[in-house]
Amino acid sequence: NREMRALLLCSMALLLSADSTVCFREHFVESKQESDYGKFVLSAGKFYGDPMKDQGLQTSQDARFHAFSARFKAFGNAGEPLMVQFTVKHEQSINCGGGYVKLFPADLNQEDMLGDSLYNIMFGPDICGPGTKKIHVLPVMSGQRLVLELFVCPTQDDEYTHPYTLILSPDNTYEVKIDNKKVESGSLEEDWDMLSPKRIEDPGAKNAVEIHFLKDWDKPEDIPDPDAKKPNDWDDEMDGEWEPPRITNPEYKGEWKPWKIDNPDYKGKWVHPKIDNPEYVADAELHKYDSIGVIGLDLLQVKSGTIFDNLLINGQRGSSGSGAFALEVKKKKNKKKNITCN
Repeated sequence: NREMRALLLCSMALLLSADSTVCFREHFVESKQESDYGKFVLSAGKFYGDPMKDQGLQTSQDARFHAFSARFKAFGNAGEPLMVQFTVKHEQSINCGGGYVKLFPADLNQEDMLGDSLYNIMFGPDICGPGTKKIHVLPVMSGQRLVLELFVCPTQDDEYTHPYTLILSPDNTYEVKIDNKKVESGSLEEDWDMLSPKRIEDPGAKNAVEIHFLKDWDKPEDIPDPDAKKPNDWDDEMDGEWEPPRITNPEYKGEWKPWKIDNPDYKGKWVHPKIDNPEYVADAELHKYDSIGVIGLDLLQVKSGTIFDNLLINGQRGSSGSGAFALEVKKKKNKKKNITCN
């Protein structure tokens, strides 16, 4: 339904300035890969502060995949921080469904977008039943998707609006915030398998373990009866070769198991020694994406009603501080919400 497509407003905004300049306007585009994608509607939901200003993109059909995307002025973030921020409001008491966004390279054909389309970053909450409440943080490196799933506090599946923020920094660190409070941070290199490990187990090292059996312990459980005698009427040609019956071996001591004593040479649990990995190559630009130009909502919701709003992609510095591409749902012609850069 083209009439229900929300307008996208792309603005450049300085954190230390309230001024902004409109770059362009564009429609959100629905993928044509499937004919039964769920529809988005403009809605402030069942409760709100302002019926116009609080409108966002809301999923409106149950048990549907959704594939909506918007294009903005492409940029790269080499040597710059990248921030992705948006709000999610699961006012339908969600039981199973995604609440994440994807950032795509600028060469994405929006009408061909589907779940397997190559993205740069996938980020946001995912809920399915009481056992699955997590945040996806999935960066892509050299076409390979890398997964880190952070478990979310159960209160984040409530019906209220929550901002989600991901920050990638030029020093190859990351930070995840919910409600503007840090819930996770770390190193891109250490928390994802982006590179070959710096150190690997020494293939030449062995854990030598010796087991010594007592020489006289290995006795069979039964033996031929030493007192048995071949019957006088036994005919080897007719009856075959005579074998004495077997009896329990009085010297059998059972299966041998070594008893334990304190080992005077014990040095603790053996740890495989490591050596420098000759295949490791450092990369100071793990945070970098050369082309970021499309944001997409590519997700499944069993129970619809989630509202997405306040999309912000910060990927540039200005003379007065950090700048941002602010992607905001158009509420009404010639009237838009103030852009806030947290």
